[in-house]
Amino acid sequence: MVVPEIAVRGWFKSSFSAQANDCVETRRLVPGGMAVRDSKDPGGPALLFPAGAWSSFLSGIKSGEFPTD
Repeated sequence: MVVPEIAVRGWFKSSFSAQANDCVETRRLVPGGMAVRDSKDPGGPALLFPAGAWSSFLSGIKSGEFPTD
């Protein structure tokens, strides 16, 4: 279930998406963490990540833990 407060405002899309609807969007949560949703389905479900999990994910990306191809 999407919480109404996160359903409408504050979503951001990567500048690499060229304004197409083929990527994910993110939104900061209060008091921390991140919500992620599919840009093709903005009214659909969002995944909610606690601040620690999101921080670990970003660290993994920066360290090259995830393959890029």
